[in-house]
Amino acid sequence: MRILVTYWTRTGNTRRVAENIFGALSGEKELLSLDQVVSLENYQMIFLGFPVMQFGLPAPVKEFILRNTGWGHFALFITHALSATASDPELQVILDKEIQRCTRVFTKVKPVGLFHCQGELSESAASELLATGNPLLKEFADMRAATIGHPDREELNQAYQFAVTTFKEVEEKIKQL
Repeated sequence: MRILVTYWTRTGNTRRVAENIFGALSGEKELLSLDQVVSLENYQMIFLGFPVMQFGLPAPVKEFILRNTGWGHFALFITHALSATASDPELQVILDKEIQRCTRVFTKVKPVGLFHCQGELSESAASELLATGNPLLKEFADMRAATIGHPDREELNQAYQFAVTTFKEVEEKIKQL
């Protein structure tokens, strides 16, 4: 099975997760940034990663998804500034809505797996959020300190395990065909 791990990143968080996912996979595989992907045609499985930006998909990711067809088996991995284990119910609702917005674009085929974890909100991104004057975005900018160091070792290990499990599940489905 030929596997592609591709990602779009602004700060490097999603790239780090992509590298861990790539390391978990065996066989014929490629690790490419989204702008390096020419075609999905020769891949039986695709891991696609991106950060949540402004409560949804970054424009380059949405464009990539909409212009590519024939996905086959694919799994998503997403980074975001919120804690993936938010103990605050309001934050958990916001996180759930962000994830839903990011997966809504897949109307014809659904991902075989989804992983998400906290990423570090960069200083420049926090400054941009503050500059909007939007009170909700200011709240997110103020959470920057809690994001520093993410994805951490545990989150990267979880990404690795996600890749192993998802790959095995897809491999079994293919064998049954």
